[in-house]
Amino acid sequence: MQRQPLPLSLGRTFAVHDARAAGITASRLRARDLVRPFHGVRSQEQYIPDTPERLLLTRAMQYACRMTNHEFFSHITGAALWGLPLPIALLHARSLDVSVFAPRRAPAGAGVAGHTVRRALAHAMIHPVHNVAVTTPASTVAMLAGVLRHPYDLVAVADAAVREPLHHTHPPALATIDQLTAALEAGRRVGRDRLRLAIPRVSTRSRSRAETWVRLIIADAGLPVPHANYDVFEAGQWLGQVDLAYPDMKIAIEYEGEHHLTDPQQWAADIARMDRLVEAGWRVLRITKSDVFTEPGRLVTRVRRAIAGRR
Repeated sequence: MQRQPLPLSLGRTFAVHDARAAGITASRLRARDLVRPFHGVRSQEQYIPDTPERLLLTRAMQYACRMTNHEFFSHITGAALWGLPLPIALLHARSLDVSVFAPRRAPAGAGVAGHTVRRALAHAMIHPVHNVAVTTPASTVAMLAGVLRHPYDLVAVADAAVREPLHHTHPPALATIDQLTAALEAGRRVGRDRLRLAIPRVSTRSRSRAETWVRLIIADAGLPVPHANYDVFEAGQWLGQVDLAYPDMKIAIEYEGEHHLTDPQQWAADIARMDRLVEAGWRVLRITKSDVFTEPGRLVTRVRRAIAGRR
């Protein structure tokens, strides 16, 4: 039996009520070629995204088909939509965070974590890329204060939200430190004390979660706070930008991310940059994921020794 064709106007993912309005029968909507990601939603998408972040974004776009005018994404889902860095464990098998303003009842259903939010504590907007309702970047960071347990991770998402463009191809900052402060001062919320401690530690020049962690690990060990993403010039010539630096001692700290394993061109460029720095008298400390998230004491020892050797 030939299946009823689906009109292109519905798109790959659509709400059941839109399909019925377009003349699609109930039996066609029960066909096995359609996925049912949420109640009232059907999708022709059969692929499984390759990362937890993409999976969460895919599910958010699927749910958006059935969102009411009162609902908006928030918390972890809001962070994913804005591209804020999160611990990978928070993204696995994550229900979508969907909020409404009080006194409306929080959304419910399989795969949905509903929230009722006081209007004073959040602002929502239409995402400029994904075209869905979501909390503003500053509100999203404030909400994450009640979710993220490690203080460094809260600083990392705040760093990402206020990150200033360091190159003409970089996008503008999503938020300002003043907006984060306004979210803090909006009223009592879960995690407010953590947010209060995090905001003074925020940097507008951090480029990644790992960089934030390195900076804070060093500072909390009582060592001088290094400059983030520092441009090194020697005799008027630009040698490169380093993740963290002590310019007066010519010490650079470079985080070797996993992208080096998959991008030979970037790896070659980084090696050439390291060579230029060493030739100019810089001491370069290259650190990895395990140095930051597993053995931070080893990282601190290396930085302390490098500083002692330059004094």
